[in-house]
Amino acid sequence: MLSKNQLGFLYMFLSVCAFSIMDLIVKWSDDYPLGQVIFFRGFFGIVLYYFVIPKERIRDFYFTKRPLLHFSRCFFGLAALLSIFTALRNLPLATVVSISFAAPIFTTIFSIFFLSERVGYFRWLAVFIGFIGILIISEPGFSSLNVYYIFPVIFVLGMSYVAISIRQLSSTEPVWLISLFFSAAITIAGLLTLPFGWIMPSFYDLTLLSMIGFFGGVANLWLSQSYKFSEVSLVTPLKYLALVFAIVFGYLIWGEVPSGKTLIGAILVIASSIIIFRREIALKKEPTPSRHD
Repeated sequence: MLSKNQLGFLYMFLSVCAFSIMDLIVKWSDDYPLGQVIFFRGFFGIVLYYFVIPKERIRDFYFTKRPLLHFSRCFFGLAALLSIFTALRNLPLATVVSISFAAPIFTTIFSIFFLSERVGYFRWLAVFIGFIGILIISEPGFSSLNVYYIFPVIFVLGMSYVAISIRQLSSTEPVWLISLFFSAAITIAGLLTLPFGWIMPSFYDLTLLSMIGFFGGVANLWLSQSYKFSEVSLVTPLKYLALVFAIVFGYLIWGEVPSGKTLIGAILVIASSIIIFRREIALKKEPTPSRHD
C-alpha cells in the first residue's frame, strides 16, 4: 500500500507524462488546422470533466456569480493555448518547454498589479534570473528573425494572468467548474473556425486528435490529486521531468538536438521558478496552476 506522499509522486509523474504526450500529439498535428486541434482539446476535455461534477450540482453545474472573471480567464487562457500550440508546431520541443517554465516569473510581476502583493528581494532576483534565461534561449531566434520565438513568451504572459485569475476564482468557485468553463470556451472557439476549412481525419488521426483533449484533461486531474495527497513542495520539482521528456522525444522523433544556449537558459529559468516557488511555500500561498489548466 502506497503512502500519501508516494501517491502524490505517482500522480505528479503521471500528470507530467500525460502533458508530455499531449505536446507530442500537438506537434504531430501540424497538418490539421489549429482551430480544429483546439476544438478537440476542448471537446474531449468537457467529456472528461462531466464525470467529476458532483451529483448535487448536475442540474445547476454552470451557475456562477463571477461570469466576467471567468470570461477574462477563458480569453487569456485561449490566447495562451493558441500560442503554445503554434510554438510546438514551429520550434524545437525542448525550447518551447524550457520557456514555458517561465510562467511563475510573470505571475510574480502580475501579482503586484492584480493582487496588490509585495514582492521581496528574493523573488525579484528570481525574476531577473528568469529573464536572463529567456533571453539566452530566444537570442538565436531573434538573431535569425524567427518570429515563432514570440509565441512561447505570449504563452507565459497569458498563463501568468490565468494563474492570477484562478487564484481569485478559487476563493468562491470549484476547480472543476473553472476547468469546465475553459474547455467549453475553447470548444466553441475551435468550432467557429469550421468555415475556414477543416480536414476530415482518418480513424487513426481522429483517435490521436481526441487524445489531445483526453490527456490534457486527465493530466489536470492527476495534478490536482498529486497536490491533494502530498506536500506541494515535495512533488512540484517532478514537473521539470517534462524538459527531459521533451529533449528525448524531440531527438528520437524529429531529430532535434537542443543547443547549449537552450540548456543553459533552461537551467536559469528552472532555477528562477524554483526560487519563486520556495518563497511562495514559505509565505503559505497556493501553487500556480498547471500550464494547461
